[in-house]
Formats: sequence, C-alpha cells, structure tokens
Amino acid sequence: MDLQGKTVVVVGLGKSGISAARLCAARGASVVATDRARQDQLSHELRTLGAELKLGGHEGVDFEGADLVVISPGVPTFPELEAAEAKGVPVIGELELALRFVSAPVVAVGGTNGKSTTTTLLGHLFEAAERRVFVGGNLGIPASDAVGTDLELMVLEVSSFQLERAPTFRPRAAILLNISEDHLDRYESFQAYADTKGLAFVNQTDSDFAFCPHNDAACLAQVRRGKGNLITFGAGGDYEHGVREVRERLSGEVFSLEGVDLHGTHNISNAAAAIAVARTFGVSSVEVSEGLARFCALPHRMALTAIVQGVHFYNDSKGTNVGAAVTALTGLTEEKVVLIAGGRDKHGDYRPLAEALLSKGRALVVLGEAKERIAEAVGSSLPVERVSSMHEAVERAFGLAQAGDAVLLSPACSSLDMYKNYVERGEQFAAAVKWLREKSQGGQK
Repeated sequence: MDLQGKTVVVVGLGKSGISAARLCAARGASVVATDRARQDQLSHELRTLGAELKLGGHEGVDFEGADLVVISPGVPTFPELEAAEAKGVPVIGELELALRFVSAPVVAVGGTNGKSTTTTLLGHLFEAAERRVFVGGNLGIPASDAVGTDLELMVLEVSSFQLERAPTFRPRAAILLNISEDHLDRYESFQAYADTKGLAFVNQTDSDFAFCPHNDAACLAQVRRGKGNLITFGAGGDYEHGVREVRERLSGEVFSLEGVDLHGTHNISNAAAAIAVARTFGVSSVEVSEGLARFCALPHRMALTAIVQGVHFYNDSKGTNVGAAVTALTGLTEEKVVLIAGGRDKHGDYRPLAEALLSKGRALVVLGEAKERIAEAVGSSLPVERVSSMHEAVERAFGLAQAGDAVLLSPACSSLDMYKNYVERGEQFAAAVKWLREKSQGGQK
C-alpha cells in the first residue's frame, strides 16, 4: 500500500488508532485523527503523531474526501462513515492496515473466550524455539507496532470487531477456540456474531491451517468457509487432552501440564490448541515443554490469587460474558464454588450460568447493574446475596464458602458500570482478598 501524499482519516484514538495514525504518517500520508472524546480524555501521545486532530466529535472531518479511512475496532459505524463508503472511500481496520505492510506469516487466535491466554502461551512456545515472533493484536499491542521489525512470525489475538474490516486477511494459521453469546449489544443476532468470528478463515487456501475443537459443529461450520487444512484439539481430536496433559495423536508424544500455571479444564483445552499450532510450525517437543514450564498465567484470567483458610480465590475478571463465566465455573477442580458476578449488562442470557450453578455452586454474590437480572435467573436454587462493592463481595463470599471450596470472580458482564476496565475490577478483587487474608491469619474457618 502506497500512502505517500494520500489523505488518511483515522477514527478512534485508543492504542490501535494511535498506532495506525503513526504508521500512516511514517509512510508519508497526511493524517487526520479524530475521536468523539476530548483531548483531556485521551493519551498524551496524540501530541507526537504529526496529525491534524479533530476531537470531541467528528465535526469538520471530510470523510468523503479522504483516500482512506482507518477505523479502530471499538468504533461502530456512523452516518458520515457510511456516506464515505457509498462514495467509494475504502474503510479498513487497523489490523488490515498493519498486515498490508508485513510479510511474516500470521497465526490468528480467535474465539469468544480464552484468546489472550492462548495467544500468550503460543508466543512463549515460539520464543522457547528462538523464533523472532511478535505477540499482540487485540491482546494489547497493536499489529501496526510490528511494521518495520525483523520477524519470522506474528501471533495475533483477533476480535470480531477487528475482523469486521479486514477484507484481505489471510492468516497462515487460524484458531477458533469456541463461540458463545457475546456483544449482542453490537450484533443483530448470535449467528451474525459467529459469522464475524469466522471471517479469519474465509481467505485461507489449502496451504494454510485451520484449528478448532473436535466435534464442535458451530466452530467447524466457520472453519469450513475457507480451505485451510483442519487440525483439531480436545477429546477425540488430533491433540487430545486429559486432566493435566496433551497427547499428540499422530506421534504419541505426551506433553505434561503438571506444574504449569494454568487453572481450569478450559485452559487445558487452550494449551492443547497452542501446542497444536506450535507443533505444526515445527517447534520440537523439548521446546514445547520448555515453553510450558516458563509460562505465567495472565493477570485477571483464572489466576489463583490466594488461599485463605482452605478457600481458593480465583481472579477471572476478564470473564466478561456468560460463556466465559460458565466455562470458568465448570472448569474448576474444586467441588463447590461461590461465584461473584455482575457488572454492566451485555444483554446475554443468564440461564446457562444458573444451570451451571445448580451442580457447581455453593452460593452466588452479585453486584453492579446486572445483579437483579442474574439473581432472577438463579432464583431460589441456591443462596444469593446482593452487595454494593467488591470489598463487600469478597467478604460475603468468604463467609458463604467452606474449606475446600473456591471463590471465583467471573462477572459474566463488562466492568464499565463501576470500574474503568476489567483490570481495575480485578485489582480491587485482589486487594480485597489480600485484606481478607491478613485479617484472617491465625483464625479458623
């Protein structure tokens, strides 16, 4: 893509937008950077972009006169953008922009849940094999940051929002970990959401690879939209996993996960997916084992925070949809769980969570805007307590738990009703657990 002398409008100035604007300016474009937020609400990095800034709205931005519009993944469509598209102005996402300047093969990690853990673990496995690898995407480091670096491989977490505007995206390997309800405040139906997830496979040819869970019809339907070679993981798959191991069916090689910093059976499945991709790209069994041994779980994603008088506290603040919370809850090895849930409602169906609690739940503690909807779905099937703060939630959950139980923060909701993001929510959970541990030292449960 030749941007020299072109006018590029970049919409949305979070990390992705800033990285895209910087890339376009470096390639000789005249950049107009715009966001509905005010300058005091955005990063100080804006001053270094060398772009014309239009903030607090899009007034004065000539979308129809642009040569290219680059839109950040969190920005939904709007009338001025649609009018520009109708005039023939190309509108692409930051992911598409970046990959037009990168020649290294891409591994795309998609799915509703588990993307960040799988992406990070896969990066560790490639680093153990001394590959020059870039790890990022929706994970937090924009793909545009990789442009101009010496790479053998890119491992990118890809969201449905990113895939909406990536028409030429063709990863050498694409993983679809799972599909469950999410973002129904943006998509008209679950099928529309699922079909967007499947866009990672559409452009694949028979020289590419497609990975999905064995016997998962919804994922397989999306994989089959392209021509990638199918490799499966999970029970009965090419990479089958047990409680704490993954077996490579073709060779019989067994990879132990004992002592690896992964909690919950769903994370064992994520590990199987990562191992499958690494092995397909020629990483040796020794290198895989070394990478597994060095892996540290990401914060706020099924991280064991503390053990307080026999009760295990798990921080899964990143569990921002019902499917994630159900998977986290049912994947724990503890027999009974006190779940802390609630936050901003994303219009999902909470009945699957209620059903999971029937067999696994000791009690439920709810907070935030969605607490009444969640409590209503659970009904009187187990004790439900309503609280107004994370500190109170942790204290009440501990009071309801028995020794040997787990207390799990997996909210099934976004954090934006009470917190800046899921990280702040998870940090408050960890701080409350730390306070509880210090308070309870020397006591008896």
